[in-house]
Amino acid sequence: MTLQEQMTQTVQKAFAECGFEASFGRVNLSNRPDLCEYQCNGAMAAAKQVHKNPMEIAEAVAARLSEDPLFDSALAVRPGFINLNASAEAAANALEQIRADERLGVQPIGGGKTAILDYGGANVAKPLHVGHLRSAIIGESLKRLYRFMGYEAIGDVHLGDWGLQMGLIIEAVKDEQPDLPYFDESFTGAYPAEAPFTISDLETIYPAASARAKNDEAFSARAHEATFRLQQGDRGYTALFQHVLNVSKADLKKNYDALDVHFELWKGESDVQPYIADMLAGFEKQGVLKESEGARVIEVARPDDTKEVPPCLVQKSDGAYLYATTDLATIVEREKLYRPAEYCYITDKRQNMHFEQVFRAAKLTHLVPEERRLFHLGFGTMNGKDGKPFKTRSGGVLRLEYLLKDVKEAVYERMAETDLPEEEKQQTAAVIGLAALKYGDLSNQATKDYVFDLERFSSFEGNTGPYILYTIVRIRSILRKAAEQGIGAGKILPAAGPGEKELQLQLGRVAQTVTEAFSEKAPHKLCQFLYELSNDFNAFYRDNHILKEEDAARQSAWIALLELTERELITLCHLLGFDAPERM
Repeated sequence: MTLQEQMTQTVQKAFAECGFEASFGRVNLSNRPDLCEYQCNGAMAAAKQVHKNPMEIAEAVAARLSEDPLFDSALAVRPGFINLNASAEAAANALEQIRADERLGVQPIGGGKTAILDYGGANVAKPLHVGHLRSAIIGESLKRLYRFMGYEAIGDVHLGDWGLQMGLIIEAVKDEQPDLPYFDESFTGAYPAEAPFTISDLETIYPAASARAKNDEAFSARAHEATFRLQQGDRGYTALFQHVLNVSKADLKKNYDALDVHFELWKGESDVQPYIADMLAGFEKQGVLKESEGARVIEVARPDDTKEVPPCLVQKSDGAYLYATTDLATIVEREKLYRPAEYCYITDKRQNMHFEQVFRAAKLTHLVPEERRLFHLGFGTMNGKDGKPFKTRSGGVLRLEYLLKDVKEAVYERMAETDLPEEEKQQTAAVIGLAALKYGDLSNQATKDYVFDLERFSSFEGNTGPYILYTIVRIRSILRKAAEQGIGAGKILPAAGPGEKELQLQLGRVAQTVTEAFSEKAPHKLCQFLYELSNDFNAFYRDNHILKEEDAARQSAWIALLELTERELITLCHLLGFDAPERM
């Protein structure tokens, strides 16, 4: 039980003993840390219920709390707040409980239930670019949070691998290499194991074919026909399509690996095509499909809607399927294979309405039970310093691998005075660069736009990833020296000064922080905790000569504090998706 939870329990008991509802005794972190560490505002709510002066209630409760060993002070202040400070003994005892728990006091509320996280969304035959960054970074962090909270979390890349883009590629390849066996309808042998193109070829082929189709009606018609034949199972086209998938996935995996983002499922829209016909037939049988200008839709609006929610379009007038169709069919497949307790989709916030329609349609048509949690986290845009979506200097979309290279180089330049061997320096710059990139993104509230500022993100000072890593490396250096001197960790003692107590109190808030970050799907709360903990540690370090301390018990207690600080920092960094180097 956290210190704050212990306080809440004790204050609730005091309210009950004073003749009021115990629920009024909830304790929160103080919003005026200059005045107190914690506070309870329940006396004012209780006063409204029983028609009493809130100060009288606050004073009565505070009087009971002032004798409790949990509190150093409990003071009633106008108009009815109860300001609370924890006793040094209570803070130290709470940390001993956290130290003894490998999960740092975090309760695994998932209970082994399955959660599917859909956070890739890249298209095949195209390189990853900065537009794919936020989905990957936020999704990976949330998946790690789900796992830490006790869920069996499965990440699905959900590739865009179906539709006209395939027809365009097939026809472009046919024009360039017409003698390939994929285009010979009389060919009955085994198709080549090696693809007739590389990822670099595809990156040229697709945009050229797309541009050509806009001006060449005959080529456009051929591409539509090729798409139709592929979707009907043409043997040669299917084999060529598989090459596109294999080549694309290999390149995508390489780039995602560099970002330390990993998917358990490499599914795409093509995987759910077999489910669509039966799904639509089921919708028709239920009577939920409506005709609308030749198209077929599901009405998902509700009488209590405060904004317009358009019908969910599942089939166009020409028979073509849409994203909503494949997203619903993907739910069918996931229910069949995994029966997840929760679905979490991480995409651009401009898709908010799309997912609202899909979620409503899924429940209306009984693809999922009503209690199934379907959640969409719509994130904001990563902008340049001009406030517009991030671009290269030439105005193009920056490839992700080039962005990672730029970040690493920016960090490397800041390490100019570091005396690490060159190879280790390069490796360390890559580790710090990834932290700079991910922390720079995740420290912002996901739903909001933010400015990508490489100079600020790569700084070793301020609220940045490198600053957090520098704190970890500093702690590790002290612990190594302590070990060399034979100084081990002992029991955490009641704080000897305000800086030590601040550090202890912050360390005691880790479980609440992780739980809140998970429940609110808010990785930025982990970043805020990391920054505050780093600041508290560095202030403590400045005020105390740890390795020169003459009181052996106090010194070993400080080593225990350092070990716990490192544990919490490393654990939360991992949840955000990056690690720390040994030296920097």
